Amino acid sequence: MPTKTPALKSLADLKQVQRQLAEDRAREAAEALRLKQQEEQRLARQNFFARAIGADTGATKPLRHKPVVMLSKEKPAPVATQFHLDEARALREAISDEFDVTTLLDADDQMSFRRPGVGLDVTRRLRAGDWSIQRQLDLHGLRSDEAREALGGFIREAHRHGVRCVRVVHGKGLGSPGKQPVLKTKAQRWLIQKKEVLAFVQAKPAEGGAGALVVLLAPVGR
Repeated sequence: MPTKTPALKSLADLKQVQRQLAEDRAREAAEALRLKQQEEQRLARQNFFARAIGADTGATKPLRHKPVVMLSKEKPAPVATQFHLDEARALREAISDEFDVTTLLDADDQMSFRRPGVGLDVTRRLRAGDWSIQRQLDLHGLRSDEAREALGGFIREAHRHGVRCVRVVHGKGLGSPGKQPVLKTKAQRWLIQKKEVLAFVQAKPAEGGAGALVVLLAPVGR
């Protein structure tokens, strides 16, 4: 059963109740005023925004479709710039079979080569093995055009990696028609046209003899 409100026993109790009721009404009135002011402020902000965008005059209209975000187009794949530069460089440095080497080869029985400005001591030291051979290319079994392309790429890559001394095995031509060392002469011609090559000599017997060349490359950056 609900609890009964205690009966008022005196005038003081009556006044106490009246004060409590007055305080409750005051709090309710203050809260109602606060809510009213809050709503008025919200409406004022809303009306201000509407006036700012011209909604109240019909200058603007709400969107009738969902907003769409335009994403940037997919970026194109990066261009292999260095690859193209290398290819262009290779074309500029294309080596020819028609290049005349007779005026550039030293007149000795081994037909060595040293680029102008390179002293005789360089070919002597190269022949003596002062530079250790770091890489080797074997041209056996390749056609002339295949050998030319392989040699050009080999010299270019070796120089790029800082290699100083390489051996190029071209063979003695014993299996060629007329047993003429055709590839040997062409290898000399191709090497002379490569600016990375400072000098070359015929290999020592233990390193291939007349069937190979020991090539000295310029330092990187030269």
